[in-house]
Amino acid sequence: MAEADLDVVIRQIAKTQNKALMAAVKKRRDQIMARAAKSKDKDTRNQFRLIARSTMELGTAAARRLQNSAQNTADSYARAIRNAAEEAAAAAAKKPSKKPAKAKEA
Repeated sequence: MAEADLDVVIRQIAKTQNKALMAAVKKRRDQIMARAAKSKDKDTRNQFRLIARSTMELGTAAARRLQNSAQNTADSYARAIRNAAEEAAAAAAKKPSKKPAKAKEA
């Protein structure tokens, strides 16, 4: 049942996407924090820090939603494959086997 491994592939792709998303969020946060460090007055620096913090929070929330969506998709796929396999087994069990009757020797 090689098709059942697709849920594992879905999870792996989501994990890779999650890592890439978090790396991009951290990079963006670092850029904003660098601007904060270069700023001249305190108000601007605090505003940049606030933007960096909210960027990190929003990015983390997006990554969490992506991960949850992938988990739900993978679980749903695995459940559907499992149900289809059970239905096929039940249908095969109900179906009487038709064996040709042997002719009696006279």
